[in-house]
Amino acid sequence: MVTVDWLARQTDLGLTVVAGAQHTDRNILWAHAIELADPVPYLSGGELVMTTGINVGKTKAAQSEYVSRLVAAEAAALAFDTGTSFRQVPDGILAAADALGLPVLRVPASTPFIAITRAVIDAINADQLRSVQHTVELQQRLARETLRGGIPALVDALSKALGATTIALSTDGRLLAGAGPDTDRVAGLAAGLIGAKRGRAEPASRVVADGEGYCTLQALRAASVARGFLAVRSEWPLSNPERLLVAHAVSLISIELEKPSRVLDAEQRLRTAVTQALISRPGPAEPTVLRYFGFEPEADVLAVVLAGVGPALAAESQIQQVLHRDAAPFLMSSSREDIVVVIPATEMDRIPLLVDELRTRLGLPVVGGISGPGHLADVGLMTSQARNAARAPSGEPVRHYDELGVFEAILGDRTPDELTVLCDVLRPLEGHDLVPTLTEFLQNNGHLENAAAALGVHRHTMRNRLGRITELLGCSLESADTRAQLLLAIRAREINGG
Repeated sequence: MVTVDWLARQTDLGLTVVAGAQHTDRNILWAHAIELADPVPYLSGGELVMTTGINVGKTKAAQSEYVSRLVAAEAAALAFDTGTSFRQVPDGILAAADALGLPVLRVPASTPFIAITRAVIDAINADQLRSVQHTVELQQRLARETLRGGIPALVDALSKALGATTIALSTDGRLLAGAGPDTDRVAGLAAGLIGAKRGRAEPASRVVADGEGYCTLQALRAASVARGFLAVRSEWPLSNPERLLVAHAVSLISIELEKPSRVLDAEQRLRTAVTQALISRPGPAEPTVLRYFGFEPEADVLAVVLAGVGPALAAESQIQQVLHRDAAPFLMSSSREDIVVVIPATEMDRIPLLVDELRTRLGLPVVGGISGPGHLADVGLMTSQARNAARAPSGEPVRHYDELGVFEAILGDRTPDELTVLCDVLRPLEGHDLVPTLTEFLQNNGHLENAAAALGVHRHTMRNRLGRITELLGCSLESADTRAQLLLAIRAREINGG
């Protein structure tokens, strides 16, 4: 910045601060030579006023009034020539400037005003050039972060560049990504602004007061269709370079929200290939590719298996729409029976919402199985865990592998044909309606009276049924091995649809 102190330090100009020395940190926005007794109508604030003193007055009172007018117009400083009308800066100017806090520079007779003007203009232009270069560097950084981590990474980079809270929201006010100290409060403020304007023409940009700060709300548009909003909350009004940076971020996010279909198709093919490689070939994947999809190579992830989704293409399309809309990093691949989705472990809370929305969109009883957290190198194992969880018998739409019992863990990844073989031992009981009796007997640890009570039958009836089961199966229910085999068969039968 061009300050009074900086200008005084330009030795080739020979300027000397003779009054208002405590305010030499003021910024000079322009240098203006003017010889009017009242220059106020021609000042807008921040100028270095240059005068030979022709019309500053002859008395201390007149000179004091002249300085007062400059202060009222918010002039940055006064440069007083000492080679034309005065040999020294008048005492009235000095006294008033010290009293009112206006820096005064004594200009020697050898220094023309044009030299001062040139020094100020050159410095201002250099500052502007540096500002433009810095803004361009920040724009390039935002573009790199978008390629590397999508909208969340871009929002985080913009927040750091501005030193402000930055959030991206969907058109209905849901938080897509956020960074900064006041994310929740700014999200609530922005959502309120969006809701208040819903159904009416929405301007491309709005700035509202927020306590002692300012909240800028920008619409994210592709063509004329609004795709969301970007909100920036700062403690100060944004400068022109900062507004330019926000506009650049708006463009990047809008492009990210509205990628051409061919780009999305190619991206999904790459996403599928990466997912299948992680499942089939345990080991580290290419970090650059992982970062492109929003994953840090060393961060924990979850494998999610979505079952009961119907035709894979339709289900994949719906999953992509939901996760792209929420700006969630993900990898995805489908098989004949289910769809595997890999997400950062920090995004676990999205899974129940995803399953609920898929159930609504597809009209199918979609269930989701969630693995334990792990590294990307372990996605194959985690997929098996998630598939076990998805196939486990449960009334809940979302099931966690960590909550499975031993039988669900053993049987969860078996194919229907394998499960049929395992439960084939129960076939002799099918036509006699004795499987429920055997189930209660085994679940009650072989306690006849408890099993009878659970079934609501007399213990003699229970004993007769167990005798019939022993006869049909040709084995003794007193054997622990036999009981374990039969209980495994019952669990396999339940997983296979009863």
